[in-house]
Amino acid sequence: MPSFDIVSKIDLQEVDNAVNQTRKEVSQRYDFKGTHNEIDLSKDAISILAADDYKLDAIIDILKGKLTRRNVSAKCLDFGKKESASAGAVRQPINLIQGISKEKAKELVKMIKDTKLKVQPQIMEDEVRVSGKKIDDLQEVMQLLKSKDLDIELQFVNMRS
Repeated sequence: MPSFDIVSKIDLQEVDNAVNQTRKEVSQRYDFKGTHNEIDLSKDAISILAADDYKLDAIIDILKGKLTRRNVSAKCLDFGKKESASAGAVRQPINLIQGISKEKAKELVKMIKDTKLKVQPQIMEDEVRVSGKKIDDLQEVMQLLKSKDLDIELQFVNMRS
């Protein structure tokens, strides 16, 4: 029976490369000279420390641009609350979102079932598996999900026939 999996994963190596490129650009830009700015990448989060709000926004714009060029969607970024740091600096935590939450998975399943296509979606931890008798129905589900503006980035993997 043909099937495919709907997942939401990001390539952490590409994120690491984008963070390194952002660090390099920030260190070379004239408007950042003489100010203390940090960009740290941990396993599932990015932390940005900037001298002021303007510089923080500029660093975030640079980071988003670098991620986009490396085919990592900005939808995978979950911006935390801005925090004040010492000497008027500002800190911004950014969590990296991977996997599909239970609520989002239920929403995807409902969306797929509303199409009345003969496919069976099922939730499997942080992914959704869709199976059906016809590959055309599965491709129609893919097109439907690509056309919807969801707040997470979806990939379609493990297409089996």
